[in-house]
Amino acid sequence: MSDTGKQLTSTVKADGTLELSLVDVPIPTPADDEVIIRVEAAPINPSDLGLVLGMADVASIAQGGTADAPTVTANIPPMFMPMHALRLDTPVPCGNEGAGVVCGAGSSDAAQALMGKTVAILGGQTYQQYRAIKATECLVLNEGTTPAEGAACFVNPLTAIGMVETMRMEDHTALVHTAAASNLGQMLVKICVEEDVPLVNIVRKQEQIDLLKSIGATHVVNMSADSFKDDLVAALADTGATVAFDATGGGTLASDILAGMEAAANLKGGDGSIYGSMTHKQCYIYGGLERSTTTLSRNFGMAWGLGGWLLTYFLIKIGPEETQKLKQRVADNVHTTFKSTYTKEISLAEVMMADNVKAFGKMATGEKFLINPNKDL
Repeated sequence: MSDTGKQLTSTVKADGTLELSLVDVPIPTPADDEVIIRVEAAPINPSDLGLVLGMADVASIAQGGTADAPTVTANIPPMFMPMHALRLDTPVPCGNEGAGVVCGAGSSDAAQALMGKTVAILGGQTYQQYRAIKATECLVLNEGTTPAEGAACFVNPLTAIGMVETMRMEDHTALVHTAAASNLGQMLVKICVEEDVPLVNIVRKQEQIDLLKSIGATHVVNMSADSFKDDLVAALADTGATVAFDATGGGTLASDILAGMEAAANLKGGDGSIYGSMTHKQCYIYGGLERSTTTLSRNFGMAWGLGGWLLTYFLIKIGPEETQKLKQRVADNVHTTFKSTYTKEISLAEVMMADNVKAFGKMATGEKFLINPNKDL
């Protein structure tokens, strides 16, 4: 092992440009309770792109730098610059989660016990070759699980589980999910089938309907269809879903879902009030695939809520003991319920190719990239 390793950083500059670059960072000496992980797999999730690309215009992505020190740049529309105020001109390491093999350890028994183990981690800075982290923050993957198979053990699986658990904690009995053909969406379908939870899936294409139905989904509606709103109301009436998790964030979709829930409630008789039904309807925005303004038409009565949902806050709410149980559940089912699939594996050097950045920057459903920081090195 050399003294330094490569790390991907993202910098938002005061002139309104974003720059990706690879930097050399020293490989740290582990503290007593830490281990060093040779990172061999780290997924690119939409949540990662919030840091990697910020609100940059994907269409403006361009190659820069030199052959020895390549960069990728993009323009950030002026209206979005205030959102980046806290990170101006500061290179930020990227990557929320990943997996690899423990190649160094501190002196504690817990750290030494992990030497040579394949582990998954959540904690940032995973788009680099070597990562130091506390031994207690590692999830030891089951025998035979590769880093690529365990790289996405946290963000998508725990978010999918968290949605179902939030539904139960708030006394709902069924739920709605948008961008439902994603890796996360497929996991949610499998969970709901296993636990007999009614689920309404919202997608954009017929092939996505076919995909979800092939893994057990019952209610899938196409928001691109002329009959979308009628189909949505029918699915909501059939399932009784009153809580939704929206990955898009912008536009009118959240409003359409709340209105559909109100219409479904009224199909069952309603409450006869000028203020609408007393059935509480809740929509949580947890993503930002659509960057336009969130627009509400207010045609869904007065018993409703719109808010944000974040995995980190959910895990804090349930506490470390329950969180560890969920993590182990994922590790035990990483080849089935929580299996992730990727369309392309790329090295850190390949991340610095503008065409690849444009491809994963689209956040297209069904196109998921995996970074192997130690590939070709």
